[in-house]
Amino acid sequence: MRFEILTIFPEIFRGFFEFGVVSRARKTGIVEISVRDLREFTHDRHRTLDDRPFGGGEGMVLKAEPLAEALESIGIRPVSERGSDSQESVVLLSAQGRPFTQAVARELSELQRVVLICGRYEGVDERVNALYCDREISIGDYVLSGGELAAAVVLDATMRLLPGVLGNEASSEFESFGAGDGAIATDVEGVPRSQHGAGGLLDYPHYTRPAEFRGLAVPEVLLGGDHAAVRKWRREEQLRKTLRNRPDLIEAAVRGGGLSREDLRVLERLRGEGSGSVPSSRL
Repeated sequence: MRFEILTIFPEIFRGFFEFGVVSRARKTGIVEISVRDLREFTHDRHRTLDDRPFGGGEGMVLKAEPLAEALESIGIRPVSERGSDSQESVVLLSAQGRPFTQAVARELSELQRVVLICGRYEGVDERVNALYCDREISIGDYVLSGGELAAAVVLDATMRLLPGVLGNEASSEFESFGAGDGAIATDVEGVPRSQHGAGGLLDYPHYTRPAEFRGLAVPEVLLGGDHAAVRKWRREEQLRKTLRNRPDLIEAAVRGGGLSREDLRVLERLRGEGSGSVPSSRL
C-alpha cells in the first residue's frame, strides 16, 4: 500500500517514520510512504502558498494552484475522471471533515493508494476539495495548526490493519473499536478463546507482572486459568469501561442490535451500580 502526503512542513514526519511499526512496515515493503513539499510547486521568488480569503476575514488560505499542481504531478486526476472502482483515495485533513473512525481506517486499508493533503492557515481553497478530494476527514472536535498530525494519525491507524504489519495478526481484531465475535476467526486450536471481540466498544483493562503493584492486585479471575471465567470478566469490563467513558458507543450498540441479552443484563446491573448512564428504555 502506498501513502503520499502533501505538506508545507515535510520535516515534521521524519522522526515519526523512523520508529515502531511504521518503520518496520516500510522496511519490509508492506507500506510505501512519500512526502512532498508543496513549496516545490510554487513559481514566484517568495514561494507563496497562501493568500487572503475572498469576502474578508481573519487569517490566510492555502492557494489552489500549488495543491492542484502537486496532485497532478503524482498522477491524481479530478474525482469526476476517476472510476467507481478506483483503488485510490485523496483525503483532505480538515476540522470540517467527517469523523475519522476505525471503520474509516478499515475502508482505507483496503485501497492501494491514499493521498493525504495537510491543510494549513485558515484552510484550503475549497475548489481543491471539490475537484480532487473524495474524502474530507477530521480526527476530532478540535482545531490543530495544520493537518500534519492528523495525517500521521490516519496513516498509523490505517497501516496497522494491513496483513503483516503487526507482530500478531489478532492484535488489530481484539482491541477497542474492533470487530464483533462473528467477524473474528482467530481462535487458537484446542484453546477456548478468552476474550470477546469489541464489536465497536472499548477494550477491557490489561494487566501484566507483577501480580501486585503498590497495593493493587491483578483481578483473581485472570490468574486462575479458567478461560470461560476470564472471557466473562473481560466482557463485563468492556461494557463497564465503555459505559463510563463512551456511553455514546453503548447507545449505538444497543440501537444496532450488537449486544446480546446477557450484555444487556450486565449493563442494567452496571447502571444500577452507578458505573455509567444508559437510558432504561434502551435496555
